Parts: sequence; structure tokens; C-alpha cells
Amino acid sequence: MTERKRAVEATFKSKDTEEWLDIWFTRPVGLLFARMFGAMGVHPNVVTVISIFLGVFAGFCWWHATMGWTILGIMMLMLANFLDSADGQLARMTGKKTLWGRLLDGFAGDLWFASIYVFLAVRLTPEPMPFGGGRAWGIWIWVLEFVSSILFHSRQAGLADYYRNIYLLFHGDSSELNDSTELAGQQRGTPWRERWFWKIWLFFYQGYTRTQERMTPCFQEFRSALRGKYGDEIPPELGREFCRRTYGLLKWTNISTFNTRAIVLYITLLAGMPWIYFIFELTVMNVIFFYMRAAHEKVCREMMGLI
Repeated sequence: MTERKRAVEATFKSKDTEEWLDIWFTRPVGLLFARMFGAMGVHPNVVTVISIFLGVFAGFCWWHATMGWTILGIMMLMLANFLDSADGQLARMTGKKTLWGRLLDGFAGDLWFASIYVFLAVRLTPEPMPFGGGRAWGIWIWVLEFVSSILFHSRQAGLADYYRNIYLLFHGDSSELNDSTELAGQQRGTPWRERWFWKIWLFFYQGYTRTQERMTPCFQEFRSALRGKYGDEIPPELGREFCRRTYGLLKWTNISTFNTRAIVLYITLLAGMPWIYFIFELTVMNVIFFYMRAAHEKVCREMMGLI
């Protein structure tokens, strides 16, 4: 293994959960940025904030239908994604990993896509609807955008992130799996006067975590039984068996996160038909979501018999 490859892999949470495009492209480029920001003494959270502005600006670029703006937006979102990789790599390199950083990192992706959805809906509103006899999209593009983003995209990405952290927990790596009850306790114990912003932030984050938990009832039952018998220590053989049974699902969690969405988005934008991206969200991504959820819950039910 080359020195460069070892350096990149040292910044992975786990190679099992890394997507091939990230391993060979995003992470190596992100590492270059991480080293640059590290040499400048920049905190990982500052890198995340920069990525937020770039991702939001990408959405603004796609408000314009010209090829120049389209390509600029693609470049901005790619750069934002490199920095999103770099902030985590920098945090692991410097030991500056915090819950605040994790929350901000997740919030960054939400803001990117919120901007993208809103600006694309504004752009498409006066444009003719396909197969609509020349009628403009009007309110219908906003309905399509709302259903695909709020009702589906957020659930798909949230569940994929949750499954990745479950796998990391059982694999014995650095997992960021949270518990809504514990977060609620932290939120109640945080004083309003001194840390009001953090208190509000925790309120919304526990809601996000609770949504993930509601989508995974069999896993919650399995985790509760596991804690009741073993506490917070997962027996190695049980962890290995769980990872063996869920390893095949990681490819679907990867598809449900950023790269596949971004590639489809870029293609539809370059083709001048960004509305196809919303249809992709409603169809292909939902099929993956429901399959992934059913398969993971089945594994958890089967694992109950091994406790």
C-alpha cells in the first residue's frame, strides 16, 4: 500500500461504509483540502460553514437555465462536497470531533438540497410541463418538489445515515449513533441563558433522531434487548454476525446518500430537464428506501434469537 493510500484510508470511519467514488475521488481530494486547512489552523466547523455557502450558491446557479450557470453550479456543489469530506477528515486528523460538528455537518447537506429544490422550483414554475400541452408547471412543480424533498428525500437520507452508524457501532469503529432519549436529557439539562442556541439545536436534532428510531422498530427492540443483557458492550461474535448479515445493504445506504443523487442531478441539469430528478427521487430512491428498510428490519428480527 502506498503512503498516499494509507494517508487517505487513515481518515476513513471504516472502509466498509465508504462508497467507491469517495474512496478513489472524493476522499483523496478532501484530504488535500484537510491538510491545507490544517496547516492554516482552520477549525473543521469553519470548513463546514464554507461548504454550506458553496452548496447554497450551487442552488442559486441552477435558478438560471444557461449552460454557463449550470456548469458553475456543478463545480460549486462538487467543491462543497470536497469540503464536506475535508471537515470530517480534518476533525479525525486533529482530534477535534464534537457533537456540534456532527450536527453542523448533517445540517450542511440539508441546506444544500433545500437551496437546490427551492431554486429549481422557482426556475421551473413558468416553464412548460412535459406532456402538458404547453401548460406551465405552475403550482405543480412545488407540489412535486415538496413531496420528493420533505416527504421522501429527508427520510431516505436520514435512514441511510442511521444504518451506516449502526454498522459502525457493531463493527467496533467510531460510530455517531445517537439516542433520542439521551439527547432529550441533554437538551433539558442545557441552560437557556448561557447556551440557548445549543438548547434549540438539540431540540431539533433529537426530533431528527426520533424520526430515525420510528422508522426502525425492530432494530430498537433488538438494541434494547442487547443493552438489557450486555450493557453498552457488544459481544465481538455478535457484532461480527450482525455486520456479516447487513454488509450487503451498505451499497444501498451509499446510493441513498449524496453521490448517486448528485450524478443524476448533474445529468438532468446538463440535459435541461431537472424535473426528471424529482421523478427519480419519487421512484428509484423510494424503491431502494423500502427495500433497504424491510431487509434491515428482517435481520434485526433474526438477530433477536441470538441474544
